[in-house]
Amino acid sequence: MANPQEQRSNNLDPEKQSLLNHHKEKHFTAGEIVRDIIIGVSDGLTVPFALAAGLSGANATSSIVLTAGIAEVAAGAISMGLGGFLAAKSEADHYHKELRREQEEIVAVPETEAAEVAEILAEYGIEPHEYTPVVNALRRKPQAWLDFMMKFELGLEKPDPRRALHSALTIAVAYILGGMVPLIPYWFIPNASEAVVASVIVTLAALLIFGYAKGYFTGNRPFMSAIQTALIGAVASAAAYGMAKAIQH
Repeated sequence: MANPQEQRSNNLDPEKQSLLNHHKEKHFTAGEIVRDIIIGVSDGLTVPFALAAGLSGANATSSIVLTAGIAEVAAGAISMGLGGFLAAKSEADHYHKELRREQEEIVAVPETEAAEVAEILAEYGIEPHEYTPVVNALRRKPQAWLDFMMKFELGLEKPDPRRALHSALTIAVAYILGGMVPLIPYWFIPNASEAVVASVIVTLAALLIFGYAKGYFTGNRPFMSAIQTALIGAVASAAAYGMAKAIQH
């Protein structure tokens, strides 16, 4: 069965299809994946970093910091992954609920739904004599009409049925990768007070790189994003370290 994009292509006249074939626009379309990676890596870098700094401030040994850190990374990855799964599942459930409601309305009150199509097109400055043929054409194609209402009236895109699982796995793996970075020095340096210094250097460097990449892919200023991301991690770890020292004394 042809997908909607292929169906639209089949309805185009040869001249316009030829123009589209010779013009390929380069848009970044992996927004959901990047969002999941950002969520996982940002929390993965920050939370274990703060935990390790806090335990180091409490004079824990490197082995204790490492054990607690790995346990936190495991628990955090499961929690974050489950959160991503439930969020994506909720979005899919909401879409299908609204889809059923819109299907019922097209059957029960077609004139009202047609008027809503006209209203949407009028908002784009299209005149009645221009949008009337479009409204009538959509009424002859119930599936296209339904797709139009879901996208332009409700602002909902059909979710990928595998989105929930992919989101969970992406966030969990990203969290693990980010969370292991601040723990690496504790593998090699037995003295936690020395390991924490190396952890700060390594993690801040990772936060700067990650922040720059995040800004680059999301269209924000990369350097500003890098500084903000590193600052958040530094504040979190400093607060944890300071609180541990204060409580200890």
